[in-house]
Amino acid sequence: MYVDKSKIEEIKNRVDIVDLVSEYLTLKKAGRNFTGLCPFHQEKTPSFSVNRDKQIFYCFGCGEGGNVITFLMKIADKTFPEAIEYLAEKTGVVLPPMSSGKEGRQKDSLKDGIINLNLKAAQQFSRNLASPAGTAARKYLQNRGIAEEIIKQFRLGYVPDTWRSLTDYIENNGFSMKLAEQAGLVIAGKEGSFYDRFRGRLIFPIENVFGEIVAFGGRILEKGEPKYLNSPESPVYIKGKNLYGLNKAKEEIRKRGFALIVEGYFDLISLWNAGICNVVATLGTALTREHIELLRRYTVDVVALFDPDEAGIKALDRSLELFLSTQMRARALILPGGDDPDDYVRKFGKEKMEELISRSQPLSDYYIENVLGRGKTFEDKRDMIKTAMEFIDKISDKKEKDLFIKRIAEKTGINEELLIKETYKNAPQGEQKGGKTKQPVNINNDVVELHLIQLMLEYPQKIIQVENENILDYFLQPELQNLAKKIIDAYKLLGFIDIGVILSANENASLRERIFQSMMKALPADDTMLEKIFTDNVRQIKRKCYKEQHRQIKLKLSKAQENGNEDLLNKLLYEKENILMKEKELN
Repeated sequence: MYVDKSKIEEIKNRVDIVDLVSEYLTLKKAGRNFTGLCPFHQEKTPSFSVNRDKQIFYCFGCGEGGNVITFLMKIADKTFPEAIEYLAEKTGVVLPPMSSGKEGRQKDSLKDGIINLNLKAAQQFSRNLASPAGTAARKYLQNRGIAEEIIKQFRLGYVPDTWRSLTDYIENNGFSMKLAEQAGLVIAGKEGSFYDRFRGRLIFPIENVFGEIVAFGGRILEKGEPKYLNSPESPVYIKGKNLYGLNKAKEEIRKRGFALIVEGYFDLISLWNAGICNVVATLGTALTREHIELLRRYTVDVVALFDPDEAGIKALDRSLELFLSTQMRARALILPGGDDPDDYVRKFGKEKMEELISRSQPLSDYYIENVLGRGKTFEDKRDMIKTAMEFIDKISDKKEKDLFIKRIAEKTGINEELLIKETYKNAPQGEQKGGKTKQPVNINNDVVELHLIQLMLEYPQKIIQVENENILDYFLQPELQNLAKKIIDAYKLLGFIDIGVILSANENASLRERIFQSMMKALPADDTMLEKIFTDNVRQIKRKCYKEQHRQIKLKLSKAQENGNEDLLNKLLYEKENILMKEKELN
């Protein structure tokens, strides 16, 4: 696939990497850089750094780094063409048609086709809701107190209780029925016919973090089962990786510093209707690690609502394990009277709901007090320890495990040493004291050679000069010489440099970190300053190379004298004279 390098540079010049990254995670100013929790690995202390001057990012924890294109590809799971097209549309850059492999074009075309068809379907559902056929659905929303503004904001719709309402619309407008089936909008019947998946339902379009409609949920209005029906998974939708409302809630989540997690569509809609907007819903599925990783981009603090019944307790158990393993700070909220959020906020209003949220207790405390209980008899205590041990074994992070043990001991009165002994009785020796320590990576890279590579990455206009002047012949570090050759080859092939590709994750981790760190710290240079820095850098590389050549010749001269080899002595002295002359030329 080839993209005009001038268009790529135009896109990169128009996108501010700080603004782009801030759409996905919370950044704070730290000197000349911006820092935040890395979205690509779990951490408590921010090690993810973004530099506005250089338009690059780097995580000193996991080693991910690159530019605006690399970041978007990684965080949004986009291909290179998808990232370019998205950023081009965002910045108003007009792209010529891009060519790629047949398989890649078909995959991109399928995703785009489903997204576009979903949008058309949502528009049709919205028209249905506003039509005479949608009278009952509108009345249903009015009875629940949902404002017209919220209906429009969430693009709510309706589909009549017939077999071919949407199917006829798709066919009459010339859209592919096969594509509609892949999108989960219709179901294949007999003899090549199709019928609607959603019938007689209020429709909730499901958006991804970009605001694209990837799926639908439908609530039945008359009697029937299932009460809620969701789209099946498709090339653009995996239910365990999407949170309903996140695209709309992310800014409010950042602003308020935490996210409220509910289960259903109407729970979220009703809370928004009441003015509580930092809320997401799990689309009726159990909370997953992918859900939490999505939320971590915007906050590490969550309040999760659970039902007080047995199913709710099981969900709490599963969620606590996930929150602890992903190092999130979670609080639990069980609404009084068995109400769900939709019922409660409509009965008591926003202020009462906010009051309950503010009083919600840490999820671990709730688990210890209400799931483990406060056993008084020997049998109760024994069962409590057994349940606690089963749960503690699921916690992978040792620090979290030890903190949880301490909390259980404090809350229940069980001896902490007993819990520790029971927890680690089958652990490998040494794990209780912290386990294996990670050996530091030893690296002996050359500072001046590293600096030239940094200049090549930051100022690609110097790459061809490096090649034409054979500067790599003066490199003494093979690893750095190979990396510099890789940069030259990539630039000649593509016409631009993508830092994230050049410094890929399989490179020497210490080398990646040193290069990114120096790029983060270095001040930008104008043309005059760049020329001076570049010339000085090349002079130092050559001087260092000549010094090493002198050292090698000295060793060889000594050996030639020992062996009485006059011819070799003369040859080496001639080489030494040549090096001295080249050294004088540097001054």
